[in-house]
This record gives sequence, C-alpha cells and structure tokens, in this order.
Amino acid sequence: MGTIRTIQTDELVNVVKEMCIKANHFLAPDMDRAMKDALESERSPLGKQILSQLQDNLRIAGEEMIPICQDTGMAVLFVEIGQDVHFEGMLLEDALNEGVRRGYAEGFLRKSVVSDPLLRVNTKDNTPAIIHYFMVAGDKVKITFAPKGFGSENMSRVFMLKPAEGEEGVKKAILTAVDDAGPNACPPMVIGVGVGGDFEKAAIMAKQALTREVGERSPLPHIAKMEEEMLSKINQLGIGPGGLGGTTTALAVNINTYPTHIAGLPVAINICCHVNRHITEVI
Repeated sequence: MGTIRTIQTDELVNVVKEMCIKANHFLAPDMDRAMKDALESERSPLGKQILSQLQDNLRIAGEEMIPICQDTGMAVLFVEIGQDVHFEGMLLEDALNEGVRRGYAEGFLRKSVVSDPLLRVNTKDNTPAIIHYFMVAGDKVKITFAPKGFGSENMSRVFMLKPAEGEEGVKKAILTAVDDAGPNACPPMVIGVGVGGDFEKAAIMAKQALTREVGERSPLPHIAKMEEEMLSKINQLGIGPGGLGGTTTALAVNINTYPTHIAGLPVAINICCHVNRHITEVI
C-alpha cells in the first residue's frame, strides 16, 4: 500500500466551481477542432451557413463571458478516486455539490434542477449533481465535469437486445436513436454508446463515452471499426447542422463496452448536442 495522501475538501469545492464556469463558457479543445473541421468539410451551403453561425455564437460567448448554450445543463461528475487518498473536511458528496452550487451562482449560470420530478420545484442552485464514483489505484483524484442539456438528453435511448441480434442489432439501435432524434438534439451531435453490462451500466458507459476526446477511437479494433462505420452512416442520414440538412449530422461516435450476461445485449445511446461540454482536472 502507498502512503496515504490527505486532500482537503475545500480544494475540491474550488476546483469543481471553476470547472462549472469554464465548461459552460468555453468549448473543449477537441470540440473546437471538430467544429472547425466540420465547417471545412460540410458540403451543403445551408449546413455551412449554420456551422458558421454556431462558430459566431462560440466566439461571442468567449469574448463576452456568456454561456455557450442557454441550457447550462444538469451537472454530471465522473470522479476517479485513488485508493490511497483520504479526504478531510466536508463529506465528499457535499463538497462536490457545494462546488456545483458556487459555480452556478458565481458564474450566473441557469439553474435547471427541480427537487422532485413530479412536484417540479426548482432547487435554485442546480444541485444535486449526478455523481459517478470510481475507485482506482494511486493517490490522485480525477474529476470530469460534463454538464448535460436536456434537449439532447431527452433523445437518448436504452435498448435491451437479444444476443442473437448481434452487431447488426447494435448498429440498427444506434441509427434508430439518432434518426428519431433528428433536429431535437441540436446537431451536429456527439453520440455516446454503451454496449454490454446491464441496464444501468450501459447507460453510464454511454454518458461517459461522450467525454472521450473527439477522434480518439476505441482500443478494440472491431469497436473502432464500428465507430467509424456508424459515423459515416449517421452523416448520410441528411439531418445536418441544426437539422436543416447537410453532411455533418454527427462529429463523433464513441462506443464503450463491458462484459455482459449470456442472455443479454444491452445498448444505450446517449446523444449530446454540438457543444458537448466536458472538462477534466486532476488533484
């Protein structure tokens, strides 16, 4: 066992606060490159015009420090905790939520969370966040913050396929979800896919796949090949930028996989809009 490292939770609060503000105001570098590349490669004049307008929006947001999208999302955090870390101060979950609370207040970001899904009373500080914890080796804490707007989130799907449906069934599920989403997910989209595990594992993998850098392929050759094929097929659907037609419907298809049961083939598709906000910090 390594030496135990103590991290003060106040540090977590400040890091999360800054991540909330930065991710909502500036496009991640990989998304910035992908959007600029799309403007070059888009073949439809209207599609090019829409992409150009989106670039203007991003530029103005950066210059005037206003959010890149009015839907500043529900805060999603992926927290990888080294098992040689000890936290001192607040409860970890309280610290992470306090960071979100301060980030959304001090950044003047829209508060979009309601305390009860049926009573619909706003919590007024965008908490609680959705937090996924992972224990890993080492003495570091890696936090990925990915605020998720619900225009695209509402278009996400889970399919519980039969094993016999195989690879073709997975591809059909992805295309079905994207085609049904159409313009509602603010294309060009990034498509996160989780294949395997069980019902909830597939969905978490799909969400986490959205935070993978655009252009980075799965380390599994057969999955990397499927990612490329799906990206090509999605871009042939003709949905295009803003849903107004064109050759850029998606910027990336990222597929994560996990072992599954002999009787199952879960597939989750989590769709994100063209801003696909994500930022990672290591403490």
